[in-house]
Amino acid sequence: MVTNTAEPRGSWLSRERTVAEPGFSRWMVPPAALCVHLCIGQAYAFSVFNLPMTRLLGVTEPTAGDWALTEIGWIFSIAIVFLGLAAAFGGAWVERVGPRRTMATSAAFFGGGFLVAALGVHLHQLWLVYLGYGVLGGTGLGLGYISPVKTLMTWFPDRPGMATGMAIMGFGGGAFVASPLSVWLMGRFASPGSVGVAETFVVLGIGYFLFMMVGAAIVRVPRAGWVPAGYAPARTSSGLVTTADVHVDEAMKTRQFWLLWGMLCLNVTAGIGVLGQASAMIQEMFPGVITAAAAAGFVGLLSLFNMAGRFVWASTSDYIGRRATYMIFFALGLVLYALVPSSGRMGSVVLFVLFYAVIMSMYGGGFATIPAYLRDVFGVRYVGAIHGRLLTAWSVAGVAGPVLVNYIRQYQLDGGVAKADAYTVTMYIMAGLLAVGLVLNLLMTPVDKRHHLPAEPARA
Repeated sequence: MVTNTAEPRGSWLSRERTVAEPGFSRWMVPPAALCVHLCIGQAYAFSVFNLPMTRLLGVTEPTAGDWALTEIGWIFSIAIVFLGLAAAFGGAWVERVGPRRTMATSAAFFGGGFLVAALGVHLHQLWLVYLGYGVLGGTGLGLGYISPVKTLMTWFPDRPGMATGMAIMGFGGGAFVASPLSVWLMGRFASPGSVGVAETFVVLGIGYFLFMMVGAAIVRVPRAGWVPAGYAPARTSSGLVTTADVHVDEAMKTRQFWLLWGMLCLNVTAGIGVLGQASAMIQEMFPGVITAAAAAGFVGLLSLFNMAGRFVWASTSDYIGRRATYMIFFALGLVLYALVPSSGRMGSVVLFVLFYAVIMSMYGGGFATIPAYLRDVFGVRYVGAIHGRLLTAWSVAGVAGPVLVNYIRQYQLDGGVAKADAYTVTMYIMAGLLAVGLVLNLLMTPVDKRHHLPAEPARA
């Protein structure tokens, strides 16, 4: 006799329905994660909408009543804030209900957020855009971002960095598709009375929802006790890599959690402000040389390096260690940020693009490596929930980075500085932030044993 429960076994979204059958290939899970991350990675291409949204009324040029670039910049920041909040508060829920329900919920929030934002653009109500793309879309971003992390680590205990890198590279690569696609759609929908933003939001919202649901359909979790053939779990801790587990609430009481929080926050602050304004920045630093279409190509190129860096750096960290990998991020990034203003003064587009390509590869690599860093330090049992709480650092950086870029730029312009030189001070500040991150990484040590839980089989 079948009894009704709150989580019926027959429910398509239930965790029980996602347990893999014998013979299921674990290599099907990264594509499922990519279906979600390639969609929510559109956030990194949002800058292509910034300048068109400053002339929704004027169409060809901004006019009275049009939104300022500083106002529009908050759309991206709000989305990142809610990404972190959703990841932090939803982490325990994600581990309880499983990846499929989380991915489906993410799809509904992210796709629906685009539709609400489209209405806000159509009615010229900025608060609706903040609500749609910022609050709803950001919530979808957070849930979608953390949905596959724990699942991938349980499928790939032998290569955790590579596994998370494969999935999270999709978030970096989403803009590689979204940037040119968004420009093309705006061009198709543009008319003498419209820049085509609202219509583009509608198409993207529907398309992303459907594609994310494909990932939800594919994803599976391993059976309890499953391990890959030939894999022998480590029996003793070594260096920063522990075989013990730390509860999510206990992890937040450790110095190591806050060191990692600071490292992620500083690395993201240094990159996200630039990435959020990449299209406008390169056009203003090289006026008359870079067109809107070329700027969209630049955003797409940054996305490609952001994506590739997530896989390459995370995979590299499996061999050289997470701490050594982060040392490279901070040390090399510091030098490159300090050199960016020189490339602008030289008028060298090639050097400017090259510097930022490497910077973005390490920015993406930082995101992809941090889940494995957390696993090394706190164990695998609660890594999904701990990762979710650590992403509040992304929320802080999502405000701090764009504010530094946007408002320091405006301050410079108000002081009579040419647009091409308005980002110089910001780049030096970013280099300073990475220097602080370097020190934090040097302070990392193993977690004290008093924080460890008694050994238990990890839940699949």
